[in-house]
Amino acid sequence: MTTRGYRRAMATVTYSVPGISCDHCKHAIETEVSGVSGVDGVTVDVTAKTVTVEGHAPDDALRAAIDEAGYEVAGTA
Repeated sequence: MTTRGYRRAMATVTYSVPGISCDHCKHAIETEVSGVSGVDGVTVDVTAKTVTVEGHAPDDALRAAIDEAGYEVAGTA
């Protein structure tokens, strides 16, 4: 992303999502979160029960996407 000739650094946020337990969970979350405007990448770690998002998307939109997938965000990791 470029702003006034400068390249903006990509932001990364990691959420703790205790309900993640399988590959189905992983796929459901990846599908919902990747559809949020501003998301450049999403990684779901089933073992660590975390969702890491790269890009410039609003926090509330990311949390809503995880909720839409059927999972509750416990906080940031």
